[in-house]
Amino acid sequence: MFEHEQVVIRTGARSGRPVIIALHSTALGPALGGCRLAVYPHWTDGLTDALRLSAAMTGKCAVAGLPNGGGKTVVPLPAGPFDRRAVLLDVGDAIEDLGGRYGTGPDVGTGTDDMLVIGERTRHVACRPTSAGGSGDSSTQTAAGVVAALHALCAAVFGSPDLAGRRFAVVGLGRVGADVARRLAAAGATLVLSDVDPARRHVADALGAALVAPGDALAADVDVLVPAALGGVLTPGSVPLLRCRAIAGPANNQLDADATADLLHARGIVWVPDHVVSAGGVAYAAAVELHGETPAQATARVEGIGGTVRSLLDASARAGVTPLAAAHDLAAQRLRSARAA
Repeated sequence: MFEHEQVVIRTGARSGRPVIIALHSTALGPALGGCRLAVYPHWTDGLTDALRLSAAMTGKCAVAGLPNGGGKTVVPLPAGPFDRRAVLLDVGDAIEDLGGRYGTGPDVGTGTDDMLVIGERTRHVACRPTSAGGSGDSSTQTAAGVVAALHALCAAVFGSPDLAGRRFAVVGLGRVGADVARRLAAAGATLVLSDVDPARRHVADALGAALVAPGDALAADVDVLVPAALGGVLTPGSVPLLRCRAIAGPANNQLDADATADLLHARGIVWVPDHVVSAGGVAYAAAVELHGETPAQATARVEGIGGTVRSLLDASARAGVTPLAAAHDLAAQRLRSARAA
């Protein structure tokens, strides 16, 4: 059954590129979701990504307690050069035409400066540079939320929220993954790090950590696996290779399919859904830029991810279901209440 409220697919007047906006739900309030610029085998693969990612954003906002629904912008790019400014202005026009039902921020392929360009055409944009009055790079707050989640996860699985002496494998050393790794190192954790880009070796070197191939990191003998790159790493093929006790990370769509959560559960591996773990950035930006909260109030929302993880893991244990099922139940309850109201 098609569950999205609206899907916009239009050719950008300046760029000639397809601009896709998937509006999954506005039951809780205006939808939020990042703007992704990426190369796809075919533009319809970008549409598939937008549909899936926007649905995940609805769950992320609902579980985080935000008064927002989920959406996503995807612009499938050519393999070669493209006019970046033209694409971003086209995105801004498409968002503005939705009349405030959807706002965007950075995602794969975009950053804070890009939000300034989109902001030339619409005010429904967050994470602009702090020098321009925005909340800045959301990756810092995303990383803070991940660490809050890891404290709660360790408390549930190992009996203590302390990260010191625990072994973590961080797969992906982009802005969020590298920040998480630094925070873990500062907390006294032992790290195994990985990234497909050899240029990220400097992150491992600075932390005195081992840098291994992504496949080796997934199968590393660690306490907690932290997926922080692109999604789809947890599959029926990779789950039997895992040697961790728990998994929590900011990478979107870590499971190839929801059924894989059952495979993890059967192996006794506690997996916290990625849309719960990665909510810090959107929670902070939305609170400050869209809802007028103070930085202190927004920071409290980010730190509250730890409490959300504790509640989900408690509910999961009580009902004997996966944390994913518990997260789906919580999101569904909040959406039903909003629709009833």
